Amino acid sequence: MSPAQFEIQLIASMVAVACALLGVFLVLRRMAMMSDAISHTILLGIVIAFFITRSITSPLLLIGAALMGVLTVSLVELINRTRLVREDAAIGLVFPAIFSIAVIMISRFAGDVHLDTDAVLLGELAFAPFNRLNVLGLDIPEALVTTTGILLINIIFIVLFYKELKLATFDPALAAALGFLPAVIHYALMALVSLTAVGAFDAVGSVLVVAFMIAPPAAAYLLTDRLSRMLIYSALIGVISAVSGYWLAHALDASIAGSMATMTGVLFLAAYLFAPERGLIAQARRRQKQRTEFALTMLTMHIAHHTATHEAEQENQVTRLDEHLKWSPQFAMEIVRLAEQDGLIRQQSGLLTLTELGLKRSQQEFSA
Repeated sequence: MSPAQFEIQLIASMVAVACALLGVFLVLRRMAMMSDAISHTILLGIVIAFFITRSITSPLLLIGAALMGVLTVSLVELINRTRLVREDAAIGLVFPAIFSIAVIMISRFAGDVHLDTDAVLLGELAFAPFNRLNVLGLDIPEALVTTTGILLINIIFIVLFYKELKLATFDPALAAALGFLPAVIHYALMALVSLTAVGAFDAVGSVLVVAFMIAPPAAAYLLTDRLSRMLIYSALIGVISAVSGYWLAHALDASIAGSMATMTGVLFLAAYLFAPERGLIAQARRRQKQRTEFALTMLTMHIAHHTATHEAEQENQVTRLDEHLKWSPQFAMEIVRLAEQDGLIRQQSGLLTLTELGLKRSQQEFSA
């Protein structure tokens, strides 16, 4: 592996962790698509700051982007408070309008400047190692310095305000009652989302920023209920997506950013299917187990209800269960097999009787 390949993966990993940590709170607040809106609308903040400074390297571009992100959130909430449209519709109204203004301004007044929308949206990680800085005698990529700085800011913010973020995310009313100012925390979080998005613009583009902000936290959400673990899991999934996405692009000779975004989707799909508690397969198994347990209970109650009655010879016959319990013959035979295996019933010449364990189970259900 060449130094350039290592640097590309390292930059992508820094972006992935920085985005995933903030994305956890966006996902938990049900504001995942706000990251998409902010990652587009901050382009207008960059454009306005560029027109003021006439430099694409000025730190004012970050400030302009952060302010535009906060403005986007404010406009969405302002429209949402009217109760005339829902929040998702408000996002759909605000971000295309602001983004289109930025595109028009770039095409009309900055056509000769390296600020094109393709670079902003798609990014190109392969070029990241070419722009370098000398930091403390070390020659390192400029994108690595930027993304590492943003990651440190995000980590410091989460560590310092972890309690406030947790409370404001899960119970804003209680946070306000305790004097934690959830609105301030909310807008600070949105400002960091804006900074993170603009910091990753040149390196990865906004599409990958959105992918890193949503997919790893969403996958982590399926794996744990604890916020601390969700932060760790989302960061790990982001790094795995970045590294595996790079090698996928290398193998296919495809877009690096596109391959990384694809891997975030693949890992989310894996969690969606195989998560121990919330995955589709776990849910299907749980439903099947519940169905089986209910059927076993119904069988024991049915047998107990007709035991010692003159209908027992008819009602408790294996061949008549499908008729009386409305089960298919195959399902009835399977439940009888499981009931015998669990020691709930005995079968003699096709007639079913309860064991002591089966009688106890039916009595518990009758008393319930």
